[in-house]
Amino acid sequence: MRKKIFVLAILLLAVGFSLFAQEEYSLNDAMDMVWLFLGASLVFIMQAGFAMVETGLTRAKNATNIVMKNLMDFCFGAIVYWAIGWGFMYGSVGIDAAGEAIAGKFIGLSDFFKGIMDDPVYYRDWFFQVVFAATAATIVSGAMAERTQFKSYLIYTCFISAVIYPISGHWIWGGGWLADLGFHDFAGSTVVHSVGGWAALMGALVLGPRQGKYVKGADGAVSVKAFPGHNIPLAMLGVFLLWFGWYGFNGASTLSGTSPDIARVCVTTTLAASAGAIAALIFSWIWFKKPDASMTMNGALAGLVAITAPCGVVSPGAAIVIGLIGGVLVVLSVEFIDKVLKIDDPVGASSVHLTCGIWGTLAVGIWGNIEGTAVGLLHGGGFAQLGVQALGIVAVGAWAALTSLLLFLIIKVITGLRVSPKEELVGLDLSEHKAEAYTGFQIFSNM
Repeated sequence: MRKKIFVLAILLLAVGFSLFAQEEYSLNDAMDMVWLFLGASLVFIMQAGFAMVETGLTRAKNATNIVMKNLMDFCFGAIVYWAIGWGFMYGSVGIDAAGEAIAGKFIGLSDFFKGIMDDPVYYRDWFFQVVFAATAATIVSGAMAERTQFKSYLIYTCFISAVIYPISGHWIWGGGWLADLGFHDFAGSTVVHSVGGWAALMGALVLGPRQGKYVKGADGAVSVKAFPGHNIPLAMLGVFLLWFGWYGFNGASTLSGTSPDIARVCVTTTLAASAGAIAALIFSWIWFKKPDASMTMNGALAGLVAITAPCGVVSPGAAIVIGLIGGVLVVLSVEFIDKVLKIDDPVGASSVHLTCGIWGTLAVGIWGNIEGTAVGLLHGGGFAQLGVQALGIVAVGAWAALTSLLLFLIIKVITGLRVSPKEELVGLDLSEHKAEAYTGFQIFSNM
């Protein structure tokens, strides 16, 4: 196995060198090309992770629908991000006297429908960024699972990849106003996860709960019924795939294959994820009297989401604390959204990505300890960085929540958002795709 990995690494380096040979680029340029290519490939594997987690934590009669959504949100998203989204996120608003591009404060207005380019760096950067756009879009799939029309989901995913995600992303990663203020989000706790989490929450709110989820008794009290996932091992496989992909998500966000920060980022990512899983395990064990598998899995993902913003500016010890708090928060958030707000999120997507995305973004302002980048409250930075982080959370949250809410309401009116009660009862595999995931097995409705 080690020999195969070594040979693969040599081949990838050879590819990187060949790409730059004619232009006399440096070894560092070649290493950057290879590292970002590898990182983007790892992030792409996260699509499979999301598909497995969502499929395993929902019912068998909707498994085909889940994997179809996770495939097609990337396919549609890639096209619209190439055509429109990249321009909004990384385009400029003009050229200055020196011939340099001027970054807009709120939106990019150039580089739409990029055609053949002589500079391979554009292709490298686009490939690395499109998988992040796809992640933001696919987060919503789990929260809206088991009752959404397939065509309506495809309409939504085009808009978030083309407009909603890129515009707020421009504010932070495209040289916009939050970047000017010093807002720090290393790999996307807010840019990617909170945006996807807000959209997930709004989608589940507009869509309404699954049939039989909330039942009002004769005394007027509402009971909450759990719909257990049909394949926990599959969901666990999805968690491992997501964790594996996160080393590209965070690690390659150094944007350099020669950066020493890669080591720090991967270590803090590992520790936060581990701490998140441990915290969710222990906390759910105390609360529910049993070690809950789905909560533990979400705890690992909570730690990963939480460390995504601060992974490059915090110590290993701080990463463990951030992960531990994230693991507790995700359990509390799942219970609050499900039983207090009465919003039906089948896989806890809003809790993992929104709640823990907010927490991770704030953590930068508490534990950040890199002079010139982010210095938090506990390292003598005062409340300045924390204030900027909070402002970014509110601004991006308002943008993502309002635009996605409006989008879902418009889709609901024009094309319809939810399948019929009969189609939901039968299952979306048959009603939407006429293709069972488990042909030959009797699938019973669990209501």
